Amino acid sequence: MSNQKNVPILSSEVYELSLLHMPENSIEQILKGGRDKFPLLTKGFGNINQIGCIGWGSQGPAQFYNLRDSLEGTNINVKVGLREGSSSWKKAEDEGFSVVDGTLGEMFDVVKESDLVILLISDAAQTELYQEIMDHMKPGATLGLSHGFLLGYMQSIGKNWREDINVIAVCPKGMGPSVRQLYLQGKTVNGAGINSSIAIEQDIDGKATDIALSWAIAIGSPYIFVTTMESEYKSDIFGERGILLGGVWAICETLYQRFTSNGVSGESAFRSSVESITGPISSIISKRGIRALYESFEGKQRTDFENAYAAAYNATMAVLREIYDEVSSGNEIRSVIMAGERLKKKPMVSIDTTEIWQVGKEVRADRDIRNVPFFGFTAGIYTGVMMAQIDLLKEKGHSWSEIVNESVIEAVDSLNPYMHARGVGYMVDNCSITARLGTRKWGPLFESALVRDAFVAIDHYEVDITPFMSFLAHPVHDAIAVCGELRPSVDISVS
Repeated sequence: MSNQKNVPILSSEVYELSLLHMPENSIEQILKGGRDKFPLLTKGFGNINQIGCIGWGSQGPAQFYNLRDSLEGTNINVKVGLREGSSSWKKAEDEGFSVVDGTLGEMFDVVKESDLVILLISDAAQTELYQEIMDHMKPGATLGLSHGFLLGYMQSIGKNWREDINVIAVCPKGMGPSVRQLYLQGKTVNGAGINSSIAIEQDIDGKATDIALSWAIAIGSPYIFVTTMESEYKSDIFGERGILLGGVWAICETLYQRFTSNGVSGESAFRSSVESITGPISSIISKRGIRALYESFEGKQRTDFENAYAAAYNATMAVLREIYDEVSSGNEIRSVIMAGERLKKKPMVSIDTTEIWQVGKEVRADRDIRNVPFFGFTAGIYTGVMMAQIDLLKEKGHSWSEIVNESVIEAVDSLNPYMHARGVGYMVDNCSITARLGTRKWGPLFESALVRDAFVAIDHYEVDITPFMSFLAHPVHDAIAVCGELRPSVDISVS
């Protein structure tokens, strides 16, 4: 039914799942979410009386607030569970949560009393506490994850889920602040929110699918597609190290260095790299697709696009293959876990300390959207890396919905707007620790590939344009067109 391997066919007693016809005769299962589905939430959640949101990281506050708002007026209580005395506890109290009004409680107490436990603590903390958390859950409860990282870890050590609980995933295709911001913007607009994938890892009572769909609807997802938890964590960890975060950071750094080394001012170089990517390039891809971006150029600009695209594709594909191998083998998961102890001794420093991002502060303070360069070269470099990621995910058997969301929609509709608003640090460091670590680890490898391979080929040799030969007829363009009809109904506003 789908071009993705081992994806089960789900059925719901509450919601009407649709079939999405994708390129290459593949058919995928989705649900069109939206506020018109809110009246079905209590039926969809079934016998759930309390939802415990465990953790206060990137996703925690956003999902709590959205669930609370969507379930207002129902008999379902939404409660935050944290370690008492932790810095997160103080943050939650400062936001108005309290034990007295039933919105805040000690983590394991909340786990013990909740029917749906949504585990939103850091990935590394999940690997330390998962057994204790499962031990505290009541029989028949549902464990909910917003990332498959824990599954990857458990697979690597040969551990299994408790047999008397449901295990599901609802994975928003954007950082927590995006999940909340688009939900708020769409309070009067149906279909505003961040797309999500869902996965049913273990269903003991036939209720897991309806619970997962209800959770996704309640946090505002307008487009919910079916995947597996294993496929999700592989594409997600891979994607954030690729074009979503690590790759785009490297592209901006290398383009800025190239432009300034050729005598261009810092301000102009920033506009020609970052502002161009987060402005017209992202806007065109978001509204009209990647092919339309290429078709926006003529003459020499088209030639520049083609050469830059092919050079970047060729140079970065090896990096992307290495990332995927490291993720699928479990090495990247182990790397994140091992980093936990090092971070206690030396926390991550800001990612935006280099010259480009300091210049960017001045450019944003005096931004003129009419003065943003739109070059085929910049667009070609960015698109070449994006398309290399798309081709690799396709080769590995991921569905078109997963490919497009993890490589295109999340980039241009959710993440790049944060870099546009306040810089790369605001984008990257609003994400999970796993994503932040991956950006810092793999970004320099993308930089090296672009500087030492792509730019050298462009400047000194005849670029092998073979990757571009299949670009115009690539099936992803049709997949983007289908997925584009289900994109958020409003553009995210980041102030």
